[in-house]
Amino acid sequence: MSDSLTLDLNHQRISAYVGNIVKVEADAIVNAANSSLLGGGGVDGAIHKAGGPEILEDCRRIVAQIHHLPPGQAVATTAGKLKARYVIHTVGPVFTGGYEGEPETLASCYRESLSRAEELQLHSIAFPAISTGVYGYPKEEAAKIAIQTVFESLGVATHVRRVDYVCFSRADFEIYNRLLKSYAAAHQIVSAEPQTHIKD
Repeated sequence: MSDSLTLDLNHQRISAYVGNIVKVEADAIVNAANSSLLGGGGVDGAIHKAGGPEILEDCRRIVAQIHHLPPGQAVATTAGKLKARYVIHTVGPVFTGGYEGEPETLASCYRESLSRAEELQLHSIAFPAISTGVYGYPKEEAAKIAIQTVFESLGVATHVRRVDYVCFSRADFEIYNRLLKSYAAAHQIVSAEPQTHIKD
């Protein structure tokens, strides 16, 4: 089984693959941040470590203005030493059962991140699986929200042409692979040839 899938949507592409988001070459990568914007574990810690102190300096300037980033919102900073041009930081919901507005907040993370990319006139953006780590969001449900929200947002996008779902593991990719193929079949979307991606 291939560990990548790409869907063609006229002039836009959506891909899912196993990889390390800090090494992705895109105009922006998305950081699953915490509200302090001062770094943490998981993807957040890895992005700050690889990108260097410039990212944290930018985050501190933003925090000085807004104090904290609420769940579901997103802000953009420099990407420092990363291959990306920008890091878009968004705060996902902590999953407590799904009855405290978590689905809406998670959808907002994807929508607001894409809005920041549009404002910056970026053409490509890469997402991790937001909230599925220590925040405990069930991976299948989170992937459904990620896919639905991105497709809806791309429908009104004028700049973003490529969206990547960067999966931490093959098991995570298999969820996206299955759901994207199902979505594509339902909406008559064409699957493109597998792409080559940086995985280490």
